Amino acid sequence: MTSLPPRAGRRCHHMLNPMHSTVYFSPDLDTEFRALGFEDPSAMRLASRSAAMGAVGAGTVAAAFYNYNVELLARHLPAVWDIASPADVVAARLRAVDTTMRRLLGEDAVASAEMAEAAELALRATEACTRHARPLYSAHADLPVPEEAHLRYWYAATLLREHRGDGHLVALLSAGLDPLEAMVSHTATGMGMNPRWALGSRGWRRADWDAAAARLKERGLLAADGELTLEGVAQRDAVEEQTDRLDAAPYEHLGAAGVERLTELGKGFRNAAFLAGAFPADLSDKG
Repeated sequence: MTSLPPRAGRRCHHMLNPMHSTVYFSPDLDTEFRALGFEDPSAMRLASRSAAMGAVGAGTVAAAFYNYNVELLARHLPAVWDIASPADVVAARLRAVDTTMRRLLGEDAVASAEMAEAAELALRATEACTRHARPLYSAHADLPVPEEAHLRYWYAATLLREHRGDGHLVALLSAGLDPLEAMVSHTATGMGMNPRWALGSRGWRRADWDAAAARLKERGLLAADGELTLEGVAQRDAVEEQTDRLDAAPYEHLGAAGVERLTELGKGFRNAAFLAGAFPADLSDKG
């Protein structure tokens, strides 16, 4: 029995997750990683997110990331760890986060009482996260909690993002959606990445995308025009509902008032980041 309004945890996640994700599109990440010796943008971003797991290879990352082509991963992993150690990558990412948040939000917001409050609320929620079957969350939970409030907020948002994400993969697998089918159907909801961004970052070809769409059409989940059918909508709704159930504990632990306040604070920071140009304008365009 939940004490939270319907989808309260999901709404909170949608306010916190963008702040975590700003670093993947940040020129500050490129600056930090080029100083380590990285040259390829794909290598930078793969190393950035996987470094918490240690010097892992393509197979481990394919399992944890779900929707990446293992051929792309194998071009960079485990070779990236010859450029810089996982510990150095983790430290460089946190420096990039610091610079990025100061640039996007401004020094006043970074030093504000609201930022400190959001950080402590988000960290309190993470107290109820669980490690089993959650490789990315568990790896990040082993990292030390930063001292400064804005970095604590980003770190807690990262833990909550990866906790939900690990559960989401369980839901996708249960629904019978392979990596590309999951991306195609998500894009068809209007919420997923533009196919150009998805293909470019995940290492797939347009022919792979079209083949996944054809499989979804054969199963009655995608219409001829690329829109989800009623059955396809029901499947995506079921995936999100299962994800919510698997991710309920942190938000139940925080309580309704805490979740509402964290959502409010997170929305303010998210909106400021969007207005500051944190993300490409066509990132989620379906075209």
